[in-house]
Amino acid sequence: MILIVGGAGYIGSHINKKLSQQGYETVVFDNLSFGHTDFVKWGIFHRGDLSDIDNIREVFKKYPIDAVMHFAAFTYVGESVKDPQKYYLNNLRNTLNLLQVMLEEEVKYFVFSSTCATYGNPEEIPITESHPQNPINPYGKAKLMVEQVLADYSQAYNLNYVSLRYFNAAGADPDVEIGELHEPETHLIPLILDAATDRRGNIQIFGTDYPTPDGTCIRDYIHVMDLADAHIKALEYLQSGGESEVFNLGNGQGFSVREVIETARKVTGRKIEVEEVDRRPGDPPVLVGSSDKAREILDWNPQYHDLSLIIETAWKWHQKRF
Repeated sequence: MILIVGGAGYIGSHINKKLSQQGYETVVFDNLSFGHTDFVKWGIFHRGDLSDIDNIREVFKKYPIDAVMHFAAFTYVGESVKDPQKYYLNNLRNTLNLLQVMLEEEVKYFVFSSTCATYGNPEEIPITESHPQNPINPYGKAKLMVEQVLADYSQAYNLNYVSLRYFNAAGADPDVEIGELHEPETHLIPLILDAATDRRGNIQIFGTDYPTPDGTCIRDYIHVMDLADAHIKALEYLQSGGESEVFNLGNGQGFSVREVIETARKVTGRKIEVEEVDRRPGDPPVLVGSSDKAREILDWNPQYHDLSLIIETAWKWHQKRF
């Protein structure tokens, strides 16, 4: 049985669906601070909070947990700068609680939702796993600290883990059962789709003077179902005897903000109003990752390369939800 911590959220719920489709039994552990009960359509739901170690012990005692996938984290970079304690307590300390119970119960397989934010400002593009890790905000620092803890725990306690460093997760379940739903929403594609409807007046472009072909930032968008596939392959890699590892998960190609907006116009058939504003502090011009290592070792083959296909799935979900 697979424990999905944070399985009522965006990425966790898609992974829960894919695991269930492939015959795995799942338990979703979530405090619903950002998750949604209607996203838990598969497996068993156990409401609990990682800050309460007895909550964690309860779910491990109740169900025969074989492996853990961990998605429960605060993810707002700006907020992490303003309130770092919130991020270190939730994203670091609470993960230590989870790992403590895993050790008590001798559960040895752990798949961790990490982030490309551990790299900080890129020194080279595309970013590989060997790129220096110099996070520039508490969100990225807390994720890096967990990675360092995992390396120590693997050596000391024989805990086998995979850390997956995502680039920009995007898109939605093609069957439109679940999708992206954050409050507040900060991700570019759903904000653009809000501007394609009457949910917001326009989409802001933060900076048009970057050293890129059209002056706007370039990012690597990876479809959430491709992420889900990678998590299952990471789990199977560990269960078949694979050593603890880290992998980037990205599309391998970048799209500028203007390209994303133009593609959304074509997909939706809507006129999307744009407002050009000043740069945001700390936004690198280009963030694109190399996922060659995951392709080679995990035999991972993303299916949603095309930006229009990613946006199509997001648009179908957007129309259904709103």
